[in-house]
Amino acid sequence: MQVSWALLLQLGALLATLAVLGGVARRFALSPIPVYLLAGLSLGKGGILPLAAGGQFITTSAPIGIVLLLLTLGLEFSAAEFAASLRHHLPSAGVDIVLNAAPGAVAGWLLGLDGVAILCLAGVTYISSSGVIARLLEDLRRLGNRETPAVLSVLVLEDFAMAAYLPLFAVLAAGGGWLRAVGGMVVAVAALLAAFAASYRWGHHVGRLVEHPDSEQLLLRVLGVTLIVAAIAESLHASAAVGAFLVGLTLTGDTAGRARKVLGPLRDLFAAIFFLAIGFSVDPHELIPMLPAALLLAVVTAATKVATGMFAARRDGVARRGQLRAGTALIARGEFSLIIIGLAGTSIPAVAALATSYVFIMAIAGPVLTRYTGGPLAPSAGPAR
Repeated sequence: MQVSWALLLQLGALLATLAVLGGVARRFALSPIPVYLLAGLSLGKGGILPLAAGGQFITTSAPIGIVLLLLTLGLEFSAAEFAASLRHHLPSAGVDIVLNAAPGAVAGWLLGLDGVAILCLAGVTYISSSGVIARLLEDLRRLGNRETPAVLSVLVLEDFAMAAYLPLFAVLAAGGGWLRAVGGMVVAVAALLAAFAASYRWGHHVGRLVEHPDSEQLLLRVLGVTLIVAAIAESLHASAAVGAFLVGLTLTGDTAGRARKVLGPLRDLFAAIFFLAIGFSVDPHELIPMLPAALLLAVVTAATKVATGMFAARRDGVARRGQLRAGTALIARGEFSLIIIGLAGTSIPAVAALATSYVFIMAIAGPVLTRYTGGPLAPSAGPAR
C-alpha cells in the first residue's frame, strides 16, 4: 500500500503544532479549545497555511471527535439519574428556547429577512455546542460539580429540539412544503424518544454485550456499538451526539470505568481534530464584514445563555457561584449552528456570513468566559462545588 508522504508530513506537523499550542494554553490554566479553533481558521479555506493533503482527514475525523466526547460524557452518569434530571428540567428547556431563539429571530426580522431565514438565525442563536461544552467541563474538572447535571440536561433537551428543528428547516430551506417538513420532524422526534426509552429500559443489555476482560476487545466493542447507534441517529435527522451519549449512559460500574480509560487517548486526539475542523470550515474573509453585527448578537445571546444556565442550576438548588458557572458553560456555539448554516448556505446566502461570524465569536468567547467564572484552577484541584 502506497502512503502519501505529504499527508504524513502535514498531519505530523499539525499534531506537533497542536501539542505546542495546547501546552501553552494549559500552562496558563486555560482550555486549549480557543487556540485549536484559531489554528483551524488559519489552515482552512482562505487561511494563511492551507492543508491540501490533510484537509480531508480533518473533515472526516471531526464527527468521530464529537461522538467520542459525548460517549465519554455519558459514561459519567446513569440512565435513571439522567432521566430524572431531564424531567426536572423541562421548564429550563422552555426558558432556553424563549431566551435564546428570540434574539436570532429578532435580528432576522430587523434585517428584513423572510420567514425561513428568520428560522435559520433563531436556530443558530438557540443551540449550544455539546462538543465544546463537553470537553470544557472536563478540561476545567467540573464533571463532578453540582451544576453539571443541569448543564447537561439543557444540552440534551436542546439536542432533542434539534431533532425536530433540523428536518423541518432542511425541507423549508430547500424549498419544500410545510406538510413534508412537519412529517420529517415527527418521524425524527419519535425515533429519538424511542431510542431514549430503549436506553432507559433495556440499556443494561448493552453493557453485557460489550463487556470483556481484554482492553482491545472492550475498545472495539464499545466504539463499534457507539458509531452504529450514532449513525442511526444521524440518519433519522436526530443527533449523532445524542446517540453516543445514550450509549454512554447504558454502561455502568466497572465496564464504564474501564471504557473511560481505554477511550481517553482516542477521544483526546479526535476531540482536538473536531475543534480544529470548526475553524477549518470557516473562511476568514467572510468574518470581517459582519463582525460588528455578530458581536452585538453575541453579547445579547451570551447574556441570555447565562440567564438560562442560572435558571436551570437554581432549580437544582445550586448556589449563585455555581449558577454563574452553569450559565457561562452554555455560551459556546459550534457544530449544530454550523450544520444549520450549511443547510442555509446556498438557499439563504444573506444569513451565512452573519451566522458564521457569530458562531466563531461564541466558540472562542464561551470557553474563555467559562474559565474565568469558576475561580482559580489549580493543577491538582478536584471539582469545585
